[in-house]
Amino acid sequence: MSIGSIKADNKILLKKDPLPGDLAIWFFIMAELLVFGLFFMVYVYVRNNNVELFNTYQLELHRIAGVINTIALITSSYFVALSVHAIKQDQVKRSGHLILLALAMGAVFVVVKLWEYSHVFGAGIHLSTNTFYTFYISLTFFHFMHVLMGMVILGAVYRFIRQGKYSASEHLGIETGASYWHMVDLVWIILFPLVYVIR
Repeated sequence: MSIGSIKADNKILLKKDPLPGDLAIWFFIMAELLVFGLFFMVYVYVRNNNVELFNTYQLELHRIAGVINTIALITSSYFVALSVHAIKQDQVKRSGHLILLALAMGAVFVVVKLWEYSHVFGAGIHLSTNTFYTFYISLTFFHFMHVLMGMVILGAVYRFIRQGKYSASEHLGIETGASYWHMVDLVWIILFPLVYVIR
C-alpha cells in the first residue's frame, strides 16, 4: 500500500463522524443524562434512608402498566433504528412508515402513563403525599415530558421524510432524532426497575 493511499484512508476515517446525528444533540443528550443521573442518585440515597416507606408505597404502583410502557418504548426504539437503516438504503417510504410505527408505540406509552396518573391523582395522591410519591411523580413526569418532546421530534422527522428532504446521502436529521429517542428509551429502562421493581 502506498503512502498516498494511506493518507486517503486516513482522510476518510477523519471525515466519518464517530456519533450518529448532529454533534449538538449529543451535548444535549449528555446534559440530560447528567440531570437524570443526579435525580436517580438522590432517589437511591433517600430510598436507602426510607426503605420501609418506599417498599410500602411502591406496591401501590401498577407494574403491569410499567411493563407495557417498557415494551412500547423498546419496540418504538427498534422501529426508529429500522427507519435509520431503511433511509441509508434509500428506502424512503419504508423509513417514513417505520417512524409512524415508532410514533404509535410512543402514543401507547403516553396513553398508559396518563391512565396511571389518572389513577394516582384520582386517589388524592400528589407531590406532597409522601417522599416516595414526590419522587415517583417528579421522575416519571420529567421523563413523560421528554417522551412528548421526542414524539414532536419524530413527527418533524416524518414530515421531512414526506417532503423528500432525506435520502441515503442526506439523513443527518433522522439520525439526530433517533439519537434523542434512544436516550428517552434508555432513561426509562433505568427508571422503571428503579422505581417500580427494585426493593
